[in-house]
Amino acid sequence: MSDWSLYIIRTAHNQLYTGITTDVARRLNQHQSGKGAKALRGKGELRLAFSQPLGDRSLALRLEYRIKQLTRAQKERLITDEAAFAALLASVKDG
Repeated sequence: MSDWSLYIIRTAHNQLYTGITTDVARRLNQHQSGKGAKALRGKGELRLAFSQPLGDRSLALRLEYRIKQLTRAQKERLITDEAAFAALLASVKDG
């Protein structure tokens, strides 16, 4: 079983993209080379803003979905505030 991670990428124009993968470095390289998500193609330099190993694919998918529903300000808070991320993770685990 692979360990799944959630990641957030910041584009050159300061947009945020959230995804999940079993290999964050590989996935970032795919996005950089234009072989990842269409949403990131042509967006300039991409930087990893956040990543968190989660283990379980199901949990990673549920958390990715929840984060994609958040506002930009809420996503920025998750990136900088460990407690905010922990609280969101706990709420997703609790169902």
